[in-house]
Amino acid sequence: MIKSKFNSEHYVWGNNCDGYHLLKSDKLSVIFESMPPKTFEKPHFHTHSQQVFYILSGVASFKLAEQEYELNVGDSIHVPVKLIHSIENRSALTLEFLVISEPKSHVDRVEAKDS
Repeated sequence: MIKSKFNSEHYVWGNNCDGYHLLKSDKLSVIFESMPPKTFEKPHFHTHSQQVFYILSGVASFKLAEQEYELNVGDSIHVPVKLIHSIENRSALTLEFLVISEPKSHVDRVEAKDS
């Protein structure tokens, strides 16, 4: 079956951000996410999941442990298991990206204590 944000399970996260499950299985998750301008995600980590974020449009300000990165269209970043991370859209344009998690990450998210 062909999947898109128009026919996938939708959820809202953070401060008015959208997620669409393109693949939702126990071993692998692929999510299309969209962040409006000036939105952010709280620092957190995953107890079992590693993730890859791939930027489709916009510019992402990404924090991985204590290091900050700016990701542009076509850039990706790997987040190992148990590493604190967060993403922010500081621009005036919508940020769109894929989050690929192995195994699924929707059940092992832990907020960072200092957030």
